[in-house]
Amino acid sequence: MVAWEIPAAAWTCGHFIKPSSVVESEGDRRIKSDRLHSSTEMKQKEDLNPVLVLLFHLAVWIYTSVTFLPSYILSRVPGPDGGRHGSEEERAKTPKARSAPGRPEGPYRAVSAARRLATSLHPGVDTLDKMFEYATTRFPHRDCLGTREVVSEEDECQGNGKLFKKVVLGEYRWLSYEEIHTAASQLGGGLAALGQRPKSNVAIFCETRAEWIVAAQACFMYNFPLVTLYSTLGGPAIAHGLNETQVTHIITSRELLETRLKPILFEVPRLQHIIVVDSTPTSWPGYPRGISVHNMAAVQKLGARPQNAREREAPLPSDIAVIMYTSGSTGVPKGVMISHSNVIAGITGMAERIPNLSEEDTYIGYLPLAHVLELSAELVCVAHGCRIGYSSPQTLADQSTKIKRGSKGDTSALRPTLMAAVPEIMDRIYKNVMAKVEEMSRVQRTLFTLAYNYKLEQLAKGNSTPLCDRLVFAKVRSLLGGRTRVLLSGGAPLSAATQRFMNVCFCCPVGQGYGLTETCGAGTISELWDYSTGRVGGPLVCCEIKLKDWVEGGYRKTDRPHPRGEILIGGPNVTMGYYKNEAKNQEDFFVDENGQRWFCTGDIGEFHHDGCLKIIDRKKDLVKLQAGEYVSLGKVEAMLKNCPLVDNICAYANSNEAYVIGFVVPNQKQLSALAEQYGIRGSGEELCGSEAVEELVLKAITEAALAAQLERFEVPRKICLSAEPWTPETGLVTDAFKLKRKELKTRYRDDIERMYGGK
Repeated sequence: MVAWEIPAAAWTCGHFIKPSSVVESEGDRRIKSDRLHSSTEMKQKEDLNPVLVLLFHLAVWIYTSVTFLPSYILSRVPGPDGGRHGSEEERAKTPKARSAPGRPEGPYRAVSAARRLATSLHPGVDTLDKMFEYATTRFPHRDCLGTREVVSEEDECQGNGKLFKKVVLGEYRWLSYEEIHTAASQLGGGLAALGQRPKSNVAIFCETRAEWIVAAQACFMYNFPLVTLYSTLGGPAIAHGLNETQVTHIITSRELLETRLKPILFEVPRLQHIIVVDSTPTSWPGYPRGISVHNMAAVQKLGARPQNAREREAPLPSDIAVIMYTSGSTGVPKGVMISHSNVIAGITGMAERIPNLSEEDTYIGYLPLAHVLELSAELVCVAHGCRIGYSSPQTLADQSTKIKRGSKGDTSALRPTLMAAVPEIMDRIYKNVMAKVEEMSRVQRTLFTLAYNYKLEQLAKGNSTPLCDRLVFAKVRSLLGGRTRVLLSGGAPLSAATQRFMNVCFCCPVGQGYGLTETCGAGTISELWDYSTGRVGGPLVCCEIKLKDWVEGGYRKTDRPHPRGEILIGGPNVTMGYYKNEAKNQEDFFVDENGQRWFCTGDIGEFHHDGCLKIIDRKKDLVKLQAGEYVSLGKVEAMLKNCPLVDNICAYANSNEAYVIGFVVPNQKQLSALAEQYGIRGSGEELCGSEAVEELVLKAITEAALAAQLERFEVPRKICLSAEPWTPETGLVTDAFKLKRKELKTRYRDDIERMYGGK
């Protein structure tokens, strides 16, 4: 059979399968089907109505029959990159990376970077101040940063009697690249006039907003290393970061100054100047002697005065750009020293994985800018002339907690094309939409399920489904504004079910990435046409990755079918090390015989035959039980988060005990429904305190664990329910929603004793 013949088998539900898929082997089809449909196909509670099934397939058959000829012709026309439309399937089967020396452990490099790792986006643009100069020269009058103004605020009384502040927000107001460049230059000059010197540290302790980027660009221009601190850190952690870096100037917001910073000012004796990004108030009485508080606008006016104009000391590529303090998920936050060349290399690697990135794109910024994922994503956008509209988790969507009913959330107002998200946020979207599906009528639910599963099949074959996208998924897609073309996921593993849901319902690819603060957030990002799940893609063009045996955990480069081991990342994006922590630097970083710097991640991975990496474990998450079995706590949590009853979970195990236990934040709606089935009523707190409800949830979790093919010894034998959600404000998770195991262990110490005490 020649490749272009169309046998009867090439029609499924009346949808044309591209000729390339006709000639693929049965083994290829099986592997692809396994990847796509494992735990992702939507199940139906009742038998499907045969009439609806027939009508659905008939409609699809008619549509695809009518559109077959144009789509077939278009699929044969070369695209702008020299390839052909619809060639995603072939691309997904090609190697993403190869082991340069041919050894199973690597190092692996992206195919396009086999000879040389990429270090910059443009020749000569090797520092962050040059990068912004380049963008301003190319896009002077294009929108750069946008903010929504608050039109009105009001207190809304909740069902439990508590008052919750709701806001109505206006349209986005934009500043151009030229205006942002001027604002940053004036702020840098003002800081210099207030005594800030090149290569002396400046701290920023602020929420994600336009002023954060203005302040960062000011520091990059004037060679002030920028110390970043999460806005949710506690007092001792903030004081530790400020004292360790010996800052005299800090940039913050009015709210954080009053609630977080003011109580610890006496613990930070070197601090002299506080710059507040808000325009009001303009006077700040009641602060300790020796500390001056300024509004950012006043500092910018100071920098704009002719008498303060001075020659600025431009940074070198090797100079420190950022000292980024980690979230402290494993203890005291560590400051990671990141040079200008590190950042430039990292964003070069990331940008290469986002196709057709241009000034026509709009990015929505709402994750913490103190996190390497968000800062890198925004710098990638700035380098390409994109516009960035600011948001927050509380105002992101129309249904968000701070948005007044009937008014627009930020995604509806901005309609972004690009978005980054941590799995916790995607999991919430997934569970909320699926809860809405459950509330549909039987007819609506049947049509949604048919369309969902049909689209899954077509994605497996490399086909688009415009009819389903327009008639079924348009409303779901509108939750993120309706124009999103790329979703980037990072910070933690994304479950297969959630990734597939985002692919199907939001009609855009999800690029799963892997990186760390110590590698500038750069490591891997999956190719956007690769629809396999559970993997994080091949190495970026700025770095290479190899595996190191971890004998204690049982992971070796000689393992079959895939080499396994601790992930080591090397390249120009690997950072300078930890600030004032030489012992940790010796432990986690090394330089090879070629002078290349490497970071030992502590994560365990395996390389697949196409050069894609899969994260399978973490050294710190592995616990040996009393009987000798090893349990990966992260793996257990990732599997159980797919259970509809679970909003969040922390698995816990003690080497002196024989079984795993868990702390669970249940989904309150699902919990109430489960309790009602058994005649149990009460508030969320009362239900979480009920032993009977605890047993019901444990039974559901056990069933979910076994369905996910966890081993018996990996399944939590006892659980504790928590009515209080784990948010960064509680101190139990980081800003990227990673679990803080030490704090969780302290919080639930009594419950741990109870669950292990009553064996």
